[in-house]
Amino acid sequence: RAEETRHALRMACGNGLRPEVWEPFKRRFRIPRILEYYAATEGNFSLYNCEGEPGSIGRIPPFLSHRLPVALLRFDVDAERPLRNAAGFCERAAPDEIGEAVGAVSTEGGRTGRFEGYVDPDATQGKLLHDVFESGDSWYRTGDLMRRDQRGFYYFVDRVGETYRWKGENVSTTEVAAVVAAAPGVIDATVYGVAVANADGRAGMAALVTDADFDPARFHAHVAARLPAYARPCFLRLLSSIDSTATFKPRKQDLIAAGFDPGRIGDPLYFDDRRMGSYRRLDAAAHAAINAGDIRL
Repeated sequence: RAEETRHALRMACGNGLRPEVWEPFKRRFRIPRILEYYAATEGNFSLYNCEGEPGSIGRIPPFLSHRLPVALLRFDVDAERPLRNAAGFCERAAPDEIGEAVGAVSTEGGRTGRFEGYVDPDATQGKLLHDVFESGDSWYRTGDLMRRDQRGFYYFVDRVGETYRWKGENVSTTEVAAVVAAAPGVIDATVYGVAVANADGRAGMAALVTDADFDPARFHAHVAARLPAYARPCFLRLLSSIDSTATFKPRKQDLIAAGFDPGRIGDPLYFDDRRMGSYRRLDAAAHAAINAGDIRL
């Protein structure tokens, strides 16, 4: 409506604006400038995207890199820890390679690189990584997976523990959820990995809130055209609503625990039947066949 652009706004500032929303939001509501930032209350560094690069959470200018030592470490998704080489040290992720973001903990005075920790000493140690690039150094673990492009812009990918491994590939729940949420008939969505008997890794599952226009066949065509086979959700669960935390993040643990067992779930369930090339209803017989390996995902 015309009222959407009748304003004198000159900037929107915040964090968490999804990349696929960025440009449509800016155009529709005529926002001249979007400033995105990344920070955590207890963190020892922050990032700012003052340049308005769509989807980015920020960039560290070269002249400030010595003051803000931030690194992305190559990451082991299964172990949920940064990888270490034969010498026992971590390695920096290459451009556009996903890694965990860490910030060097300063041993000098001043506020740069400072990490005060928590009341619980064990919790404090759990956020620190030692002997990262050399003996004796300490780095603050953000618990966030990011990638950095050739120009130095950082992009949020997922939280550690959210990304799962399937068919030998790392799958970002955030990236899959962005595609799933844009499908016709989908109002809200969250994506997570579930264990499947006799299968390595975790299979993708999407919990969806849908409207009357949702059609499993059309949904299958949508994700098949936009996601590689290993990243497409193997299972769907249709809900009336998705519970969220006080900070508006979806509560996934109960969904993960329930898995795809129709004996525990009263909501409609579907699975990606690769033989038929479509999603079809998941009942007790299909659930048993999947666990027995008679139906392969």
